[in-house]
Amino acid sequence: MMKRLTVLIALAAMAWSGFWLAGYWGLSKGIPAWFEARQNDGWVAEYNDLSLRGFPSRLDSTLTNVTLADPDTSVAWDAPFFQIFALTYRPHHVIAVWPNTQTVSTPTEKLTINTADMRASLILEPGTDLTLARSNLAIDGLAISSSQAWELLANAVNIAMHRQEDNPTRYRLAFQADEFAPTAMLNLPADLDLPRSFSSFQADLTAEFSRPWDRSAIEQDRPQPVALDLTLAEVIWGDLELNAAGAVTIDRFGVPTGEITIRAVNWRDILQVARQSEQVPASVVDTVEQALGFIAGLSGNTATLDIPLTFKRGATHLGPLPIGPAPKIVLR
Repeated sequence: MMKRLTVLIALAAMAWSGFWLAGYWGLSKGIPAWFEARQNDGWVAEYNDLSLRGFPSRLDSTLTNVTLADPDTSVAWDAPFFQIFALTYRPHHVIAVWPNTQTVSTPTEKLTINTADMRASLILEPGTDLTLARSNLAIDGLAISSSQAWELLANAVNIAMHRQEDNPTRYRLAFQADEFAPTAMLNLPADLDLPRSFSSFQADLTAEFSRPWDRSAIEQDRPQPVALDLTLAEVIWGDLELNAAGAVTIDRFGVPTGEITIRAVNWRDILQVARQSEQVPASVVDTVEQALGFIAGLSGNTATLDIPLTFKRGATHLGPLPIGPAPKIVLR
């Protein structure tokens, strides 16, 4: 009996080792092949070294000195390392870990991203397409510095994206940033009587895309939004409050149609902050203030505005007033 049990244990260990080695072989061949395929597509796609560890229960991949540059968008990403962790028996649930410092370059600026910790959990559908089912990105101690002399700071950022069961192209997205510091970006006067960070900066929406998010979103082009249902977007900064809710559909050119209701508490003070920041031309602030003052007079509430932002036939209306063409909502 003991001999038979020993044999069974040995066979199970051999089978498990073979299973792990199969995963190891797949990663050792698949990752270099993916980089080579991107190079064949005209990308800059390079790394110095690939290490695979974790036997017997994990498959941990570490790439060092990684560079990716997409020729279609001219966006490049550089990092001293990038890690992907997975359990051997759950290869489609992966943890991605970024370094404390990385850079993103665009045609107009270079961003240096510093974080205390940045990692994401991704659950992918089984199959070669690697379709995204759920993802959660958590960032602690975020500081983004631009070559254009602006900076963004946040104590923590959390972004979730969950595919909806009733429609494989619809995702619920949630975003929240804690202690997001706008003064670093807006260059506000030091004596401005406002907190140095937002007390609330969040959004909750459902987005439908032209196709599911999968590996082709990186290798080819991004799925494009075709409908957005905004449950709530909220910014609270001292006594200033701005929130929005509504829904739009988006055509193949990225032009939205629909309505978003905006609520602004102490809206005149919000405009005064914009004026003091000197980031918005005074003439523009004056025009907006006059228009909103007219609308506030119609509503009878001079401190709080509840106003529809309407997108129709390629134009944008703030309440009854046309304010310009509709924005293009396109993912590059």
